[in-house]
Amino acid sequence: PQQLLLHKHDNTFPLGFRVDRVPPNLYAVVIGSGIGGLAAAALLSKAGKKVVVLEQHDHAGGCTHTFQNKDFEFDVGIHYLGQLHENSLLKVALDQITEGQLQFVKLEQHYDTVLLGQPDHCREYHIHAGKTEMAACLKRQFPEEEEAIEKFMKLMKHASRRAPLIAMLKMLPYQVVNFLIQTGLLDKISSVFRLATTSHSEMMSRLTQNKDLRALSAYLFYGVPPKESSFLINALLLHHYKRGAYYPYGGASEIAFHIIPVIKQAGGEVLVRAPVQRILINSQGKAYGVTVLKGQQEIEVHAPVVISDAGIFNTFQKFLPQHIQENSEIKSLLGLLRHGMGSFLVFVGLDGTKEELNIVSKNFWMYKGNDLDLL
Repeated sequence: PQQLLLHKHDNTFPLGFRVDRVPPNLYAVVIGSGIGGLAAAALLSKAGKKVVVLEQHDHAGGCTHTFQNKDFEFDVGIHYLGQLHENSLLKVALDQITEGQLQFVKLEQHYDTVLLGQPDHCREYHIHAGKTEMAACLKRQFPEEEEAIEKFMKLMKHASRRAPLIAMLKMLPYQVVNFLIQTGLLDKISSVFRLATTSHSEMMSRLTQNKDLRALSAYLFYGVPPKESSFLINALLLHHYKRGAYYPYGGASEIAFHIIPVIKQAGGEVLVRAPVQRILINSQGKAYGVTVLKGQQEIEVHAPVVISDAGIFNTFQKFLPQHIQENSEIKSLLGLLRHGMGSFLVFVGLDGTKEELNIVSKNFWMYKGNDLDLL
């Protein structure tokens, strides 16, 4: 729980969908106003393109939006971000899509506490930020595991440096990528590809038999147990906070608040209460717009580019025409995916200042045991 104060605005300012509010001569339609949709729209807007973002909710921002209740403002998704030190790639990117207006506050060096076990027998561990302090802190808590921690940190650093190679695969023709995979040449290019396809549990079992240390290496739990998640992803998550954790000044709603004016400045718009029903496909198989449900009527919004930030299942199983949904290749690819674990959130408002309540700027992660594969 943390005290959250109202500030001078909230993110209900985007207009509701109406035909006369859709800008003319659009370059792109973006489905969904999550951070991916807003970022794509903002970058296109910075390039001088006119974009409309359509959001079915009455708030924009996706997991960055907030809601208010009894004089408290609650975040629904953002609790902290990493890699926001000066001149970092993420800091530069966020400055670009917000015109440098979004500010962050750095959490304490000890930014996470992990509790493992039942209340009557609970072990407490600390995670510290810092290029050398993260490893040093773990070594102080696991003095007999120094070698394993050192190896893990080296793998984490290697994962961070070579992760762009994963992204580069997206730029190559599918046939080339398939050839590299089938022939085994991909693994010879870089070991990062093996890290991506090795489960976290498998890799950690090679490094240590200490179950508490294994749990700490995957405590940033995102709905997929370590035995089913990529070691690369877990390593990148920890590395993401190596230089510290940051919180947006004024709350998570500041993110959308400062991105949307960039979209509007280029003649674009962000419209809420705009439930997209279908992506329109012409006889050549190209998208040329979407339909939006307004009352009982479907309104067409046309643009030569359609970007979906509504998730792969919604996009392929709901928005696209039936003949595309039934395409064997698409069905095969979707069959490889499944939804992560469900969760629920409890929001608590505390009456008092941070100083009065002695609230610290750190997070607490509590697990009933040290085997996260059993959760």
